[in-house]
Amino acid sequence: MDTLILGAVAYDPKVVTIWEGFKQHFVERELPFDFVLYSNYERQVEGQLAGEVHVAWNSPLAWIEAERAARARGRKAAALAMRDTDRDLTSVVVVRADAPIRTLSDLARTTVAVGASDSPQATLIPLLAIAEAGLKPGADFRVLGHDLLVGKHGDHIGGEREAARALIAGKADAACMIDGNHLAFTREGTLPAGSTRILAQTAPYDHCNFTVLEGVPAPQLIRFTELLLAMSYDDPSVRALLDMEGLKRWLPGRVDGYAQLNRAVDLFGTLDAWLMRAGRE
Repeated sequence: MDTLILGAVAYDPKVVTIWEGFKQHFVERELPFDFVLYSNYERQVEGQLAGEVHVAWNSPLAWIEAERAARARGRKAAALAMRDTDRDLTSVVVVRADAPIRTLSDLARTTVAVGASDSPQATLIPLLAIAEAGLKPGADFRVLGHDLLVGKHGDHIGGEREAARALIAGKADAACMIDGNHLAFTREGTLPAGSTRILAQTAPYDHCNFTVLEGVPAPQLIRFTELLLAMSYDDPSVRALLDMEGLKRWLPGRVDGYAQLNRAVDLFGTLDAWLMRAGRE
């Protein structure tokens, strides 16, 4: 069996440890496996399209990039698997507890802090929610962005944390973040306990997935998927890896949870320039 090559983005030093551990797990179970790390998701998507990797561990925005770029080339993309924690997430628009803001329409003429410009959870999806409530970002309210490590699609949460800090410092009237980070920022003290309240919460959406393009040898993909779905949190040999990757179990991939993000990139033109460039390559 030929070696299955996976692509992943090095958004944190722990990524090396994670995939070295998974590599050992797969190889011990007779799946030849290796991985390639990329500095950003756009390069990873381009690499997968060029055949550098068979499977890519993609952010939700990278999934949309891969699916659209593949479709433009007459190819099909599929979501092979995802974490249990990738399903049914929500983002929140948060304001200070004493703010007079009660509805999204009250954000008119205010400043809304967001994460990196390519962050689905801290920028694109919550701004879509505000836009669909009737306020145009940049016209009806000011968007205060925090472009930390653009290309990593908000995985590092640095820009998200800076948005929270801007809210508490009074530089913004509202801040956007994933619901889990609202809790995490409160626990760590970035958002002092009782200092904020949730103004609005988005509809559920999905996050990362293992993306595959048609043409990858079936035996490797079948074995890879079998091994993923068979991993048990009760197995001490993989528990630490699952903890680092933030899941209890792997689930089959699905794509209906990306509808909001698809609407956002269409509304804001997020991928227009990249798709035009990718289409010429």
